[in-house]
Amino acid sequence: MKLEDLQVYSLSMEVGEDVWNIVDAWDNFAKDTVGKQLVRAIDSVAANLSEGFGRYHFREKTHFSYYSRGSLYESKTWLTKANKRKLIDDEKFNYVISEIDKIGIKLNNYISSTKKQI
Repeated sequence: MKLEDLQVYSLSMEVGEDVWNIVDAWDNFAKDTVGKQLVRAIDSVAANLSEGFGRYHFREKTHFSYYSRGSLYESKTWLTKANKRKLIDDEKFNYVISEIDKIGIKLNNYISSTKKQI
């Protein structure tokens, strides 16, 4: 199996690009404060999945998957702040949050499957 075959990874990559495009349109102050944090958090979801995927032991895969889940929740916080500060409208906010929720379900399933292999 290749990394790109993991649905949770592919979805994480897509949402990362969506968030990048949203933040790219913000002014410099918003980008420098909320934007950088949001992009780093959402990009860390896929980055940690890929790092764990490249590890030999299943414990390490699970460990990096937990980091990925933490970054996913951090992304929700930054998105909520962006929405409350009128940087992202309700429609885009709800779309990205729904995608994050899908990733969360898939990520929990992935964690469960790797833990069974320990």
